[in-house]
Amino acid sequence: MNNLFTPYRLKNLELKNRVVMPPMCQYSVVEKDGIATDWHHVHYVSRAVGGTGLIIVEMTDVEPDGRITDNDLGLWSDEQIPALQKIVEASHVYGSKIGIQIAHAGRKAQDAEVPVAPSAIPFNEGWKTPRALSTEEVKEMVAKFGSAVERAVRAGFDTIELHGAHGYLIHQFHSPLTNKREDQYGQDLTLFGREVIRAARANMPADMPLIMRVSAKEYVEGGYDVQGSLEFIKAYAEEGADLFHISSGGEGPIGAGGAPGTHAGYQVPLAREIREKLNVPVIAVGKLDDAILANAVIGNEDADLIAVGRGMLRNPYWAIEAESALKQPSTAPKQYKGGF
Repeated sequence: MNNLFTPYRLKNLELKNRVVMPPMCQYSVVEKDGIATDWHHVHYVSRAVGGTGLIIVEMTDVEPDGRITDNDLGLWSDEQIPALQKIVEASHVYGSKIGIQIAHAGRKAQDAEVPVAPSAIPFNEGWKTPRALSTEEVKEMVAKFGSAVERAVRAGFDTIELHGAHGYLIHQFHSPLTNKREDQYGQDLTLFGREVIRAARANMPADMPLIMRVSAKEYVEGGYDVQGSLEFIKAYAEEGADLFHISSGGEGPIGAGGAPGTHAGYQVPLAREIREKLNVPVIAVGKLDDAILANAVIGNEDADLIAVGRGMLRNPYWAIEAESALKQPSTAPKQYKGGF
């Protein structure tokens, strides 16, 4: 039976355990140039020291106006590669594999003078009304995703994650709430996401896995449910996504009916259903900070990998602490062995 510390392999990605640090924005770029800082270096490398199997660098954007804020990371320029490359190399020294999440915020780009989106629909009252992308601009956006992925590969990342969740641009295209287009990108809500996957794959080694983060359910009237997400995840898998990072929500206000629970592991049933019905590997995420619960999700075959967010913000050594809690052999650095 697999457990949280059973090694995992997908294509050429070999992980020493099944603990994932999910992408979490740090909003810590100082010069607003999209370049990673000393903060980012310490933040990510300390999780490698702490035993994390796979680190995924926060949402990193394909153009300046694609950022949630001007303090976010970017990969629209070669000048942004060296600082990320140093993070990758240092993480490898401590035995972790590292990926990066490539994204565009779309209508949720708060610092863009005029955000862009599939359709001119604001996120909520008080948010800027976005400008609908022309068909030609959508095609150019696909190319920008491909270029950012190519830079990530040059930086040495072990895997790429595309952000198709939480109400950002790819999600906006496959959601009927936000895509009211009349061109081919409105007639087929998966077309943009599939073309981005195709552009990513064209710029990645064939044996490098491509992760897709998705919101499996929208908690808003008129939004899609799990049946809807099963359909677009199937299309994305057929296009070349290898592993799905299963979250939920993010598009439209959360309604009282069908709002997510606040209990630990509330999104695990979504991950399990997608894994079982589509026979694709999944990462479960969402209040899985307790090592015993995280281990049970793996042991019960609900998911292939476990992402620990808030718990890892509190404790960069979450993984080696979990080893101790689960009475697994310690892989703590020799300098820290005395603590265990």
